[in-house]
Amino acid sequence: MSAADPVANRPTASIVIRCYNEAEHIGGVLESIGRQTFRDYEVVVVDSGSTDGTLEIVQDHDVRLLHIRKEDFSFGRSLNMGCAAAVGEILVLLSAHCHPTDESWLGNLLDAFETSDIAAVYGRQRGVSGKTPFSEQQILRRWFPDRSSVPQNGPFINNANCAVRRSVWEDFPYDETLPGLEDVAWANEVTAKGWSIGYRADATVHHIHDETRSQTRSRYQREAITFQHVFPGEHFNLLDFLRLSVRNIVADWSAAKREKVLWRNWTGIVSFRIAQFWGTYKGFHTRWPASSELKRRFYYPEP
Repeated sequence: MSAADPVANRPTASIVIRCYNEAEHIGGVLESIGRQTFRDYEVVVVDSGSTDGTLEIVQDHDVRLLHIRKEDFSFGRSLNMGCAAAVGEILVLLSAHCHPTDESWLGNLLDAFETSDIAAVYGRQRGVSGKTPFSEQQILRRWFPDRSSVPQNGPFINNANCAVRRSVWEDFPYDETLPGLEDVAWANEVTAKGWSIGYRADATVHHIHDETRSQTRSRYQREAITFQHVFPGEHFNLLDFLRLSVRNIVADWSAAKREKVLWRNWTGIVSFRIAQFWGTYKGFHTRWPASSELKRRFYYPEP
């Protein structure tokens, strides 16, 4: 791997990491990447204005560091910037707070591209007890099962831990106007053109989402805005908010009771699920494009 002359030493894979104030995690993530048994890769980091020491940590590793201005940021735009700078045949997209759990993570993601009609493959995500909210752990378990599916049915994907065929991205870059779920919008587009998406349960990361409830609400609001854009026939009203909040709170309480952790999670479950579904409700009733102030709160929420 060479950061000095990536084109002359064209790797099989380019790992593209978006980050903003990830000093707590980025070092561990880069160290986990460095332990992979598959070695033919480069790392490209796209930073959007970190001020917490992230840049100093990144510069201690063998990576190419790019910068995007806050006023130019969107999730799709930062991904497109990183992918355009990358030179690998496969573009591996990894969140700066997603830690590969073992040395075979990268190789397992790449193995799935032996099937010629696969446009992208995403891997399993798991939470970390004490760092990932209990309800978020339940969501990850449901979205990312223990069995692989290559190809899968439907356009679901998640860019926190996935790999994309470069030639497909060149034909279908990410939509830079969307406030979130740019990955699902992309997958919906490419599957409509005949490509397939795969899921590898053996390419696992620990996804640490240690957000305030305000940040959680903002995340789901962003995603709901895109969801109704991609699937315009969907709706979400106040009755949906109440019904889904109660249903999921009760289900999470039951799961926490079975795991003997209810006593320390019951209030967190309530606050998380209310933030999740209230954010979803607000997103379905938010006009987009939004004001610059709303975009700022979406992309750079206060802790």
